[in-house]
Amino acid sequence: MNPVHTPKTMTRADFAQSAADALEAITDSKELQMRSLVGFDGFIDSIIHVVDKRHSMTNDDYERIHTIPEFAARCGAAANRSANIELVVTDERYGGNGPLLSSALGSLGSPVTYIGAVSTEDDWNKIDPIYQPFVEKCDSVIPLCPPGRTDALEFDDGKIMLGKPESVQRVTWERIKEVVGLDKLIDIINDVSLISVVNWTLVGGVPGIWEGLCNDIFPKLNKDRNRRVFIDLSDPAKRTDEDIVVAMKLIQQLQEHLPVTLGLNLAESGRVGRVIGVEVYDDDHNRTVATMVPEAAKIIREKLGLDCVVIHQHTGAGGADSNGESFWFAGPYTRKPRISTGAGDHFGGGFSFAQMSGLPLGESLAAACGVAGAYVRDAASPSRDRLIQFLRDLPVPETH
Repeated sequence: MNPVHTPKTMTRADFAQSAADALEAITDSKELQMRSLVGFDGFIDSIIHVVDKRHSMTNDDYERIHTIPEFAARCGAAANRSANIELVVTDERYGGNGPLLSSALGSLGSPVTYIGAVSTEDDWNKIDPIYQPFVEKCDSVIPLCPPGRTDALEFDDGKIMLGKPESVQRVTWERIKEVVGLDKLIDIINDVSLISVVNWTLVGGVPGIWEGLCNDIFPKLNKDRNRRVFIDLSDPAKRTDEDIVVAMKLIQQLQEHLPVTLGLNLAESGRVGRVIGVEVYDDDHNRTVATMVPEAAKIIREKLGLDCVVIHQHTGAGGADSNGESFWFAGPYTRKPRISTGAGDHFGGGFSFAQMSGLPLGESLAAACGVAGAYVRDAASPSRDRLIQFLRDLPVPETH
């Protein structure tokens, strides 16, 4: 479905209500057309609080460090000395950018095929039991190898992800072909409307997977279905400029076959812009994030020749697409999220679902912010009914 033109005069509430109307109108038959293939990472996340002061040695009788600057100060004070910092694991759950994005898609109603690092250590053909709630949200899950591990230190103003990605380096195009087979992979992708490949930053095999899709899969697909690609780099701060240049060229190759949406956070958009030779943010303090972010998305989209670029941060999201649309949507920011790990992945899943549903850019941004907003409040992926209700009564953004 081609998105209709969205008038610039629409308000935040208008976008939210229009998105809710469109999501409510999705029929069972249309839902079956909104199949997704997502891959290829997988992590087990330990959700962690950092202890500030203990009142007793009872496990939960402590006061946590609430902000990243407070944690940084505690670490900085240990220079030339030492520090004993206590970590309390509040939850252990399945994670990884792909599984979390898939969780959002599956909960909203997209039948998902997931291929990735979700095996047990002992038998790579079996799915780790921690992923059972995820399996129940998917149409099919195909394990490739065991997951990596992440310690997610959660604070009121963000999170610090301490990743151990050694295991996910086993995810390669050759491994996918060995486990799935090219013919079956073509059959799977022939039947989907979305292909999402995420976590380029931590999974070294992703460039080879992009090349394999372009060379071995996309030219052989039937032409009777509209398909899209969604890419999330997943915090490339540790990767070199040269690596990012190569990644952008490969993403441009994907665009030659299918429309590509590139999802970025605020920091990623500035880095990608600089690396590809465009200035996306300036030092004009009179400009707001609501004006700068959609313009940055437009600049990056035009420079790379992609179908859509969307940039999200904790207060909202902006985007630009090939229809000439560019918008900012102020998200339902809360100072006290129940969980923050996975919020960006839920934004990406919500945006992808909205695009598959044929929602225009403004409504897609509203739906994506709604999915992330409901997720951080509920600590669970929202159903489509929950999302519709959330958009109908969209919370006013809280102040910092």
